[in-house]
Amino acid sequence: MSTAVASTTYITKLKSHEEVADETMAFRFEKPAAFTFTPGQCIDITLQHPPETDTEGDGRTFSIASAPSEDFLMVATRLRDTAFKRVLRTLAPGNEVKIEGPSGSLRLHNDKRRAAVIVAGGIGITPFRSILLNATREKLPLRIFVFYGNRRPEDAAFLDELQELEKRNPNYKLIACMSEMGKSHRSWQGERGLIDAKMLAKHLKGVGSPIYYITGSPAMVKAMHTVLNGTGVDDDDIRTEEFAGY
Repeated sequence: MSTAVASTTYITKLKSHEEVADETMAFRFEKPAAFTFTPGQCIDITLQHPPETDTEGDGRTFSIASAPSEDFLMVATRLRDTAFKRVLRTLAPGNEVKIEGPSGSLRLHNDKRRAAVIVAGGIGITPFRSILLNATREKLPLRIFVFYGNRRPEDAAFLDELQELEKRNPNYKLIACMSEMGKSHRSWQGERGLIDAKMLAKHLKGVGSPIYYITGSPAMVKAMHTVLNGTGVDDDDIRTEEFAGY
């Protein structure tokens, strides 16, 4: 069982891990009994006595990809060549890590009259798995549009699950977009190219005054912010979260 060390610090164990996209893995940890969070929040994970380390340190901050109703805590990450990622990748089930949190303020707005438009690039999708599963379970009367950009389907974490979720939630629509299908070995019937103002307008026709959420690399977040400003969206209606170095 996971045991609490302090009010927001816990020692917990790895339950399992799996590849959820090329060079992207999801890690499931035991959820401490006292741990609660709001979909969209994050945790800090620190390795315990790792066999190697480097100047980037033994800890990272991860969005929680699991929903509050699930009996585990899940995070997902791209597998860069750092000491932390090398150790995490080979961590065996049963090994302990320290987690701290939750923290962060990324969450859906409360005004159900305004749609949520999510623009996520790559690993930036992780907090929205939690958000979407919870919205579906709670039957939130909020229209949610998810524009999910990747180079190829092989790079898109949780893609099949996010597509299947559309069948369970009539208020949710996924617009997955692939920019480099020439490098893919899979067929693709969805959107191609980069997410831009034209693509947003195509799928948001008749959707008045939504709140926008942008997550992904700093460059992607900056570019999409500029696109939205160029279409007249006010900064007060844009929420952003950057995923740097993941």
